[in-house]
Amino acid sequence: MGTLVTSNIKSYLPLTVNNDRFFARHPVVVLIDQCSNLRHLKEIHAQMLKNGLFFDPFASSKLIQTASLSEFSSIVYAQKVFDQMPQPNIYSFNALIRAYSSSEPIMALCVFVKMLYESSEMPSKFTYPFVVKAAAELCWFRIGKALHGLVIKSNLGSDLFINNSLIHCYAECGSSDMAYSLFLSMKDRDVVSWNSIIKGFSMDGCAYKALDLFHRMEEENLRPNDVTMIGVLTACGKKRDLELGRWIHEYIEKNGIKQILPLNNAILDMYMKCGGSVDAKRLFDKMKEKDIVSWTTMLAGYARLGDFVAARNLFDAMPCQDTAAWNALISAYEQCGNPKEALAVFDELLQNKKSKPDQWTLVSALSACAHLGAMDLGRWIHVYIKKNRVQLNCHLTTSLIDMYAKCGDIEKALEVFHSVDKRDVYVWSAMIAGLAMYGRGRDAIALFFKMNGAKVRPNAVTFTNLLSACSHSGLVEEGRSFFKQMESIYGVVQESKHYSCMVDILGRAGHLEEALGLIENMPVSAEASVWGALLGASILQGNIHMAEQAGTRLLELEPQNDGAYVLLSNIYAKLGNWDKVSLLRKAMKDSGIKKEPGCSSIEVNGAVHEFLAGDNTHPRAHEIYSKLEEVVNKLKSCGYRPKTSELLQLVEEEDLQEQALNSHSEKLAIAFGLISTDSSQPMRIMKNLRVCGDCHSVAKLISRLYGREILLRDRYRFHHFKDGNCSCMDYY
Repeated sequence: MGTLVTSNIKSYLPLTVNNDRFFARHPVVVLIDQCSNLRHLKEIHAQMLKNGLFFDPFASSKLIQTASLSEFSSIVYAQKVFDQMPQPNIYSFNALIRAYSSSEPIMALCVFVKMLYESSEMPSKFTYPFVVKAAAELCWFRIGKALHGLVIKSNLGSDLFINNSLIHCYAECGSSDMAYSLFLSMKDRDVVSWNSIIKGFSMDGCAYKALDLFHRMEEENLRPNDVTMIGVLTACGKKRDLELGRWIHEYIEKNGIKQILPLNNAILDMYMKCGGSVDAKRLFDKMKEKDIVSWTTMLAGYARLGDFVAARNLFDAMPCQDTAAWNALISAYEQCGNPKEALAVFDELLQNKKSKPDQWTLVSALSACAHLGAMDLGRWIHVYIKKNRVQLNCHLTTSLIDMYAKCGDIEKALEVFHSVDKRDVYVWSAMIAGLAMYGRGRDAIALFFKMNGAKVRPNAVTFTNLLSACSHSGLVEEGRSFFKQMESIYGVVQESKHYSCMVDILGRAGHLEEALGLIENMPVSAEASVWGALLGASILQGNIHMAEQAGTRLLELEPQNDGAYVLLSNIYAKLGNWDKVSLLRKAMKDSGIKKEPGCSSIEVNGAVHEFLAGDNTHPRAHEIYSKLEEVVNKLKSCGYRPKTSELLQLVEEEDLQEQALNSHSEKLAIAFGLISTDSSQPMRIMKNLRVCGDCHSVAKLISRLYGREILLRDRYRFHHFKDGNCSCMDYY
């Protein structure tokens, strides 16, 4: 490289002050444009340092531009070059900011701040689009807004490219209203402007607004492109309008919009979300080019529609089963209520060895464990995370807390919570939910106030969990207070689920009239969950008139709600009104409605064992029923009398009444636990329905007479039985 520069230019180079392009045609500067690899560029850099050319602002800016933005760029090397420059010019700052904006957006913002404080030159119209892009990548709304202010102060508020980047930033930050306000204020708009706002509304769940903008775009004779149509298809998919989706697909073909791979993938996604699996399959088979997104879109779509046979067949036919494909199948099973299948596929992935679980795989697997109460596997996943040094992000932390809490180890959930430094609103909310399930309402409230102290803003989920904690602990005044403060202090609008919680709080405490008044004064019509809460509370309080009123309203909203029929049957059965029980059961039969069967599960040595009421299919059924008979006789000798009022069918013979009660699924699970687990270990049982009063009494007595801890999770909460007592204090 020594022959590249034949004269020593140090003698006439005015260092760091030459801002013109005097050296634009210098042989070394010309070579920068011809450079084809990083090693070559470093050699030119060395020559520039040797001859003093590096200290010319134009020459050095050319060097850093190539170091940061070429095909062989190295952002680390570009930063080192930048740090050597005594006085970087605006081109150098812009090149580095642009390079960082996608890969390391925080660094892009740091370089921008350095530019503001240390450079003699102000940011230009070429600076702001990439700084704003960095804010968008981070979803930092306040930074985006501050940059918008700087743009206006710099008299760049009318620049089309900057405004387009700001629209994109606001949309990415979830503020489609701000994006739209800016869009309307723009005198000049191009197709990118329209695309950005359409995408923004689509991503923000405002499908109708996105589609309306698309029609307005047509009216202004602005030709949409493939990016426009991807945004429109996203909106259509969220609207779940198959006919509209078919029209959009037809529009794309009629208007000659090139169906490149990303657009075809968007069409596939739209069809699958709208239930058009046949249309999607037709397009998929026609596509000459497919990538992993195409395959996983079809896979996830089939699974979402419940067609797991098609999903599995497609998965097996995939040319490349990467982690994303495994995730799509595992997540689909888990989200569609098939946790066993989800964990079976997860096990396949572990055995496969070709792909490794990532954070999203583990989130889905932990959720499946939580649903099943599979504590052993959940613990194994936690160990796997530690051994493989998987980064514990907030999603994974939330899933771990949720798994431990739902599997019956609230102390381990708290341990995970306290072990992490980064906690977002969902991590805090999950821990509050865990404490709520265990009836630790005071602790949940204390944690909520710590959350406020940590400057984490609560959301709608947080308040649902907080109000549930008040409900499970009978904290009526606290519940009233939080409910009133939601919007006025925390800016969270009460939704139907919050009214449901509040009705439950009031109803359980016996304030049924106040609960009914709350429903009647709701700003919107009460949803089924609200009337369901009143129905449950009315049955708990034995108020048949209120129960009938709530049940009638619930069935008007959800005629196929089996729970409403069952709850009404419960109260009639307890009152001995078997005629009304028969009428309700006949109505269910005529409507084709089937009661969800009670199912309890217990994990022993890593295997989950499930029991239905009256189940005799278990390999150890004979031992289980023998143990159950022994238990009942022992309980009777201590004064136990079966609560036959818990029977939901007319059984006249006393011995058959007891037999029916004793075959409840949770009793079978407890009996199996007694013969299968060590006495020093707590039994963890999961039930899909609310535990009945008789089973609750039996579990308390077993915990005392057999010296066993029993953790029973029903549909609503945990019951920790120990020494003849329950953590719920019989308030359930």
